[in-house]
Amino acid sequence: MSGREGGKKKPLKQPKKQSKDMDDDEMAFKQKQKEEQKQLEAMKAKASGKGPLSGGGIKKSGKK
Repeated sequence: MSGREGGKKKPLKQPKKQSKDMDDDEMAFKQKQKEEQKQLEAMKAKASGKGPLSGGGIKKSGKK
C-alpha cells in the first residue's frame, strides 16, 4: 500500500441519464399533480386568513 491509495475511493462517474420521452399517460398524470398542488396552495392561503378553528374542544365556564 502506497500513500496514494489511502482514503476513500471515488466511484466511477456514471453517464448522465437521458431524459426519457413521456407518453400521454405520464403527461396527464404530471398535469393533474400540478393542478392539485395549485388547489392546495390556494386553500392554504384561504385558510391562513382566518383565525384558529375553535368549534369543539374544552369549553370554558362562565365563572369569574
